[in-house]
Amino acid sequence: MRPQRRVTALGSAGVFVTATLIAGAVAAPSASADTRHGQDREARGTAIAAARAAKSGIDWQDCPADWGLEKPIQCGWVTVPLDYAKPNGKQIKLAVDHIGNTGTKEERQGALVYNPGGPGGSGLRFPRRVTTKNPIWANTAKAYDFVGFDPRGVGHSAPISCVDPQEFVKAPKMDPVPDSEADKRAQRKLAAEYAAGCVERSGEMLPHMTTPNTARDLDVIRAALGEKKLNFLGVSYGTYIAGVYGTLFPTHVRRMIADSVVNPSREKIWYQANLDQDVAFEMRWKDWTAWVAKNDGAFHLGDTQAKVQDQWLKLRAEAKKSPIGGVVGPAELISFFQSAPYYDSSWVPVATVFSKYVAGDTQALVDAAAPDLSDTAGNIAAENGNAVYTAVECTDAKWPTSWKKWDRDNTRLHKDYPFMTWANAWMNLPCATWPVKQQTPLDVKTGKGLPPVLIVQATRDAATPYEGGVELHKRFKGSRLITEKDAGSHGVTGLTNPCINERVDTYLLTGKVDAADVTCAPHATPKP
Repeated sequence: MRPQRRVTALGSAGVFVTATLIAGAVAAPSASADTRHGQDREARGTAIAAARAAKSGIDWQDCPADWGLEKPIQCGWVTVPLDYAKPNGKQIKLAVDHIGNTGTKEERQGALVYNPGGPGGSGLRFPRRVTTKNPIWANTAKAYDFVGFDPRGVGHSAPISCVDPQEFVKAPKMDPVPDSEADKRAQRKLAAEYAAGCVERSGEMLPHMTTPNTARDLDVIRAALGEKKLNFLGVSYGTYIAGVYGTLFPTHVRRMIADSVVNPSREKIWYQANLDQDVAFEMRWKDWTAWVAKNDGAFHLGDTQAKVQDQWLKLRAEAKKSPIGGVVGPAELISFFQSAPYYDSSWVPVATVFSKYVAGDTQALVDAAAPDLSDTAGNIAAENGNAVYTAVECTDAKWPTSWKKWDRDNTRLHKDYPFMTWANAWMNLPCATWPVKQQTPLDVKTGKGLPPVLIVQATRDAATPYEGGVELHKRFKGSRLITEKDAGSHGVTGLTNPCINERVDTYLLTGKVDAADVTCAPHATPKP
């Protein structure tokens, strides 16, 4: 899903790239006695940490002024073990926040915990859906306290880092599309240096930066909130947390929504998932350029998809030859433009900036796509998001170490899907030289006692292709899949689409799902 400075799966650290490997074509082995023993120890460690958290609860206070969370949102901390196999060893503190339900005491159904994705996204802004009076969530807010958290390594929760944040955002960067073997060697060197920097700056945390550990943290947060069972909304990478949590703690789930689903298949986590993303991004990029052409009266970028694509290629070539404003090259353009295939809410803003550039206003593009070196807090957040993204995906699963394989796969994909392929490859390449033991992904499946899970997925999602929702649906027996047909915005539950909004409300308020899977018409297309 990639953190992007781009737009988190993934807000402001966000594209969510994903990826997976099967060594050759060998299926992942069944858990060895060793692995099982490790999981048993970690299960015991989680139970110990959860019991402690249930006893101590959370000391809610007004949030620190610089967190940007207005009253009556309150903030607190939950203590968890760095390593669940050693529950009495080193502890880290996770930042959490909440706002009480807006309805009566009788209407309250507990806490609804949220994760927006990443890996590397912060959920702390979730309670602001109440303070900003977001109409989509008004009914649910009557029944639930809204709870957000910074996952381990993110934001205020023992944050990790791989490189100096000001260096991280410096521009222009190399064009992701290589012209030569020398370009590839330079990118490989950068990726290896990045992986080494992660160990140097955050070595103690790295072996424990995994999705199963984040799921265990979620169970400790549940206990600290005083909740017997968890109500959880996971978007994007948050759906993989949901899949892993539902597998590890099936009897602890009360209601669970997975929105825009990471394919939980072991064969996909994470190398193959990233390659699948490249294909889906190209499809959604074409959707956007076709929409821009249809609205040529507003944008004047060409009245056919081909003409708009030519304008993009021309812009890219100009930026490659001479970075715009000295700072916006092809890499910065992709970071900015990729938010259009990500989110429909970016369609108009991105097209507007593009249109201004073609009409002769270069400053709008520089303002939108260039880093702001004076925004040190934003740059720290962007670097941290990228570090967590890398650490989790690289540690969660085994990655190909052979450069030949990376080169072959990405060269082949780039021919037909050029928009994101090489940018995505370089972002993930630190995993090829990752200096920490890589885990075997959990086999996501239905455990005894898992209630119906609600899955929501758009058919043309770029960051988490549609097949991911179908795969989780197959693995979680009794789950229901709501398909938003002919739509592709990433993160469906936050958009206005009554066919979906009403079902999400019904599920969270009553636990009821439809008798069969449902297909909804798409939400409204943006208007310029």
